[in-house]
Amino acid sequence: MLRAISSALVIYLAGIAAAQADGDAALGKKVFFRCMACHEAATDRDKIGPHLLGIVGRTAGTAENFSYSQAMKDAGAAGLVWDEANLKAYLSAPKLKVPGNKMAFSGLTSDEDIANVIAYLKADPKP
Repeated sequence: MLRAISSALVIYLAGIAAAQADGDAALGKKVFFRCMACHEAATDRDKIGPHLLGIVGRTAGTAENFSYSQAMKDAGAAGLVWDEANLKAYLSAPKLKVPGNKMAFSGLTSDEDIANVIAYLKADPKP
């Protein structure tokens, strides 16, 4: 009996961890409010920073009409694509992932917030 309960608990906790890893787009939208002064996610309008509509899968430094730092252009030329792993690393420490980039934000500290923002960006939000 104890073995069955232990197994069920392990399966339950693994499911929770997997759900958290996938993130929650609705919660990500709330976290994204911190980014909205500089970035747009629902349209292709640039602000101080480039728009993030369709960012997942896009090569770094390639949004049309945005003036990127040389560091971001070089990162894209070197093959940096904004997949989930690269977004996670960048959102947690932008200056470490792409040294010399122009973004002033120091990064998100919560893995859950990062996963949720990525889920929101993957959802390709529309107004």
